[in-house]
Amino acid sequence: MRMRFGTFMAPFHPPHHNPTLALENDLELLQHMDKLGFDEAWIGEHHSAGSEIIASPEIFIMAAAERTKNIKLGTGVVSLPYHNPLWVAERMVLLDHLTRGRVMFGMGPGALPTDAAMLGLEPTQMRPLLEEYIEIVMQLLTSDEPVNYESDRLTLKNARLHLRPYSDPLFDIAIAAVASPSGAKLAGKYDGGVLSLGATVAVGMDVLAHHWTIQEETAAKYGKVADRAKWRLVGLMHLAETEEEARRDVEYGMGQWFSYFQEVAAFPQMAVDGSNLNEQIDFVNGGLGVVGTPEMAIAQIEDLLKQSNGGFGAYLTLAHNWANNEATKKSYELFARHVMPHFQGQIDSLMGAADRAQASRGGLAEKQLVAVDEATARYEAERDTITI
Repeated sequence: MRMRFGTFMAPFHPPHHNPTLALENDLELLQHMDKLGFDEAWIGEHHSAGSEIIASPEIFIMAAAERTKNIKLGTGVVSLPYHNPLWVAERMVLLDHLTRGRVMFGMGPGALPTDAAMLGLEPTQMRPLLEEYIEIVMQLLTSDEPVNYESDRLTLKNARLHLRPYSDPLFDIAIAAVASPSGAKLAGKYDGGVLSLGATVAVGMDVLAHHWTIQEETAAKYGKVADRAKWRLVGLMHLAETEEEARRDVEYGMGQWFSYFQEVAAFPQMAVDGSNLNEQIDFVNGGLGVVGTPEMAIAQIEDLLKQSNGGFGAYLTLAHNWANNEATKKSYELFARHVMPHFQGQIDSLMGAADRAQASRGGLAEKQLVAVDEATARYEAERDTITI
């Protein structure tokens, strides 16, 4: 299958940077990716900790949709336990119409405990609430039957969607997963895909194939067939013409990114190691991702294909702000120019044509010279006849 490529944009910005300009840079990056031919982008939802500053992926998606033409835009993810699921479904359907079917719907339990704490939610409540609310959302999106639900946090009485989806039958659905099996299980039950966040961190690599097995078995239980094309893996990349240049580029912001996960965000699944820049780069290049060249990126994705034990549909680079804006855009350009075609079948026929031309060049060049000599001789003969 043709692999798709995109980005997972939390985003990550240093707290001391101008947030208005940071958000503008995020939108400009999506415009850049759209022109380069990337397939999709997923936008996060966070409410605390200072770095991940998009509170509503739906609003951000609408701003991005007005600036782009082809790239699909997804919620990466809506933290469903934070919201009334009826209004979430309504907003996604509205986005589906406004983007003419370019929207994708990613759901998850919420990653930052500091977000949930402001709502009086404990981490142990998040996944059970996700399971309850996703059932409501999917019934609203796929059925005209009214939803009735009551708990200590939520009441719905004869709830129905006001507007039906634009996409037929429905936009893409994806569930976030890191280490827990809950995301893969829900994806299998509701015929969705898995967003494997942190697919290249140690815990993520260990469970990649296991997640697929869970999704496949759960799908079969509910009379569905799991589709690897809907499986998306998220990894880390920064590319340049040389590895040395890439290492210089990430002096700009890698240290702050590592500090965020080591000291600020209570998200142990994204454990990273390194106390200085060289250690941090070496940690990334030790399997987490690539700070280097397109050739290194190709090798990393090929390793992930093997680890997944059967393939996946999309690879998403985590938008991390390790480098300044220009170097970041250049990284995505190198990725689009050299990495994407390797996995999309776009260069196979061209390389084959070049190989065949090279193999036959010698003989054909001789024939070409002979043809030129013959044409010259004919001309000379014709000229002599005309002169006489």
